[in-house]
Amino acid sequence: MTPSPAEIADAFTAACLEELDAPKPGNVHHYASGHRMTVDDFVRSAAAAAEPLAQRGARIGARILAAVEATCAAVGANTNLGIILLAAPLAAAAERGDTDLRRALARVLAELDLADADLAFRAIVRAAPGGLGRADRHDVFAPATVTLRQAMAEAANRDRIAHQYASDFDDVFTRGNPALADAAARAWPARWATVAVYLAFLAAFPDSHILRKHGAAVADDTRRAAESFRARLHASEQPEALLPDLLAWDSALKRENINPGTSADLTVATLFAHRLNEYLAAANH
Repeated sequence: MTPSPAEIADAFTAACLEELDAPKPGNVHHYASGHRMTVDDFVRSAAAAAEPLAQRGARIGARILAAVEATCAAVGANTNLGIILLAAPLAAAAERGDTDLRRALARVLAELDLADADLAFRAIVRAAPGGLGRADRHDVFAPATVTLRQAMAEAANRDRIAHQYASDFDDVFTRGNPALADAAARAWPARWATVAVYLAFLAAFPDSHILRKHGAAVADDTRRAAESFRARLHASEQPEALLPDLLAWDSALKRENINPGTSADLTVATLFAHRLNEYLAAANH
């Protein structure tokens, strides 16, 4: 059995809301807005994107473009392009009913074609993400000449979301999922499990969104700070004790307009994949 479109849409929305509940430094959450965006913007974006992403049988590129257009109509801004790019293949993979979600995902990514690339390029241009520039090869402002996976592979060394397409979502399954499982083993509340996933990504590599907008030095400074907070979180028996320091860092990042948006996108993808795995395990039990 496979999850229904409604179940996939619900899993996506729940993952988005769960991510917003966590105090993720530099990113929008229930504790603080930022970057001229509010929690409500993201709640409405999740609701708008859920149905297009879960459209059964739709091509990946079509899901991406429809979800971006629905989001822009709902909130008038790019709030969730990275989330959509990551969620579309996961939603399509869950439709296949394979209890090994990553195996199904690998097949979905291998089947991406030129039409997927054209539609995804249109979506990226429509969303106009911060720091989007021109590329010598496979420019999103030009007609696609390769498959979406090939285009993503070309950008994988400079963009961590593109890297997921080239690696069968390696960061989600080998970094995000273990961080989530470790937090569950510690019986941490959901918001602190989400923080653990977020810091796992932010500490592991320079955030792509920060790199595009602020450069390598700022991105690496942020990564090193995340590494320190991650160590403190893992050493803590009561993660809530870290909240004042996390929120102080959150304020400092937002004053400098530093937003680890890619790490937040990967966090949503991890929470979404986890929920899809739960549906698949229950449906095939």
